[in-house]
Amino acid sequence: MNNDKRLFYGSCFALITTAFSFSIRAGILPQLGEAFQLSGQQLGFINSMWFLGFPISMVLGGLFYHQLGPKRIMQFAFLTHTLGIILTIFSGGYTGLLISTLLIGIGNGCTEAACNPMIADAYEGKTMNTLLNRFHMWFPGGIVVGSLVSKFMTDFDLGWQAQIWIIMIPTLIYFYLFYGQTFPKPKLEAISSIGENFKAMATPLYIFMLVCMAFTAISEFGPQQWTSLILSSSGAQPMVILALVTGLMAVGRYFGGDMVHKYDQTGVLLGSAVLTAIGIFLFSTQTGGMTYVAAVFFALGVCYFWPNMIGFVAEKIPLSGALGMSIIGAMGMFSTSIFQPIIGGWIDSSSTRMEAQGLSGNALELASGQETLTTMITFPAILIVLFTLLLFWQKKSKTA
Repeated sequence: MNNDKRLFYGSCFALITTAFSFSIRAGILPQLGEAFQLSGQQLGFINSMWFLGFPISMVLGGLFYHQLGPKRIMQFAFLTHTLGIILTIFSGGYTGLLISTLLIGIGNGCTEAACNPMIADAYEGKTMNTLLNRFHMWFPGGIVVGSLVSKFMTDFDLGWQAQIWIIMIPTLIYFYLFYGQTFPKPKLEAISSIGENFKAMATPLYIFMLVCMAFTAISEFGPQQWTSLILSSSGAQPMVILALVTGLMAVGRYFGGDMVHKYDQTGVLLGSAVLTAIGIFLFSTQTGGMTYVAAVFFALGVCYFWPNMIGFVAEKIPLSGALGMSIIGAMGMFSTSIFQPIIGGWIDSSSTRMEAQGLSGNALELASGQETLTTMITFPAILIVLFTLLLFWQKKSKTA
């Protein structure tokens, strides 16, 4: 296997590590709540550490990308992933879970900070868009595998600690693939000073994209991270829903380059916002078999958000460099981190309200979960407005 292929496959396995940490944690959330007597809000704060560690390391990785290089950033990712996995298993309670989840989030952020600019440096144009989509395909692809592994291990009562050990497998594979390889040098336009990066990022277009990224990320990760708790009483299998959503996302991203070539990133993002709103609306109103139909709409909606937000910045605001790509991704994760305990609070308060109305058991869980999802429709609804404005903005810029 040549150097370029090893680097690309290593990047993919690093993202699979991120995906496993996302899906397996989502799968064991009810077990953690039961084992350590944690409330919905406490579980939300644990979730938020995963999303908070991400932007911290992404921003620092973007700032020092050209000084450190992707190789050193990925070595640090391996260290924090390994420490986070081991500390999760021996956490012993709420505080330990907060620290270990933060470490895993830092490792995940290093992966994005190193691999996105590395792929953008190695390729151009349609090839770059195609490979960025195919790299990001492995986040949902890894979630499919991780969620099915989690469901199998939970069904056979193999324990949540054993599930966390599974995350070490792709971690060791990416370490092996990156070991001893030569990493690409940055493109000339990307080797701008930090001052030039910030100048490119202080433009109305970049700031507008930051706002959009805050809503695209929570539209995707909000419903997904709470699948087990929200959909457990809907008559559908939560981890099967997660696997279906992420499987369709992986397929969609594989063909993402062709979609962007045909409709441009802006058209793809607007269509994604519409489908996401429909998907979350169906999740909030349907039960049984129709929940799987909702999953299809949701998956087709969110699959193009993340890679095309990154691709938009790389292609249309190139002087922002590696830092620009890192900050846009960091905004997505930071936004999701802030909203996790808020969503947990929504579920808690909705449960209290529904309980006061006389609901209990599965009926209580379903009603409070669906009410929370109804509130989440706000996120893609805002994006429909924002991406419509962006579409006219880009057309006007091209005409000018």
